[in-house]
Amino acid sequence: MPLMPKRVKYRKAQRGSRAGFSQSGNSLEFGEYGLKALERAWVTAIQIEACRVAINREMKRKGKMWIRIFPDKPISKKPLEVRMGKGKAAVDKWVAVVKPGRMLFEVDGITEEQARESLRLAATKLPIRTQFIRRGR
Repeated sequence: MPLMPKRVKYRKAQRGSRAGFSQSGNSLEFGEYGLKALERAWVTAIQIEACRVAINREMKRKGKMWIRIFPDKPISKKPLEVRMGKGKAAVDKWVAVVKPGRMLFEVDGITEEQARESLRLAATKLPIRTQFIRRGR
């Protein structure tokens, strides 16, 4: 079961604005190393889960990982070849709105080489450019 909220106030949301830079969640808070977003995008729950699996596989049950984004925005999509109208479509997927500067993942308890490799593997699963961040820089 992919990441999604247990319950929401409104079942369907409008698209909203992705303008600007990340105002919060843009620094290392938990781990020693992190993966920071350089572009803006909607990151789906499936992409976040793929990153989590890639990081955990590379870390081999050593260290700790934090996922700093959560898919709390419902995206609706009409089926293919359906005419316009007849109301807003059903929820198709859940996404996290990611702005430049947002910290996506953090890891700790492993060497820098392991952290670099595990976060590099996670970055390949994402639709945006990212940057490896180390505490103290």
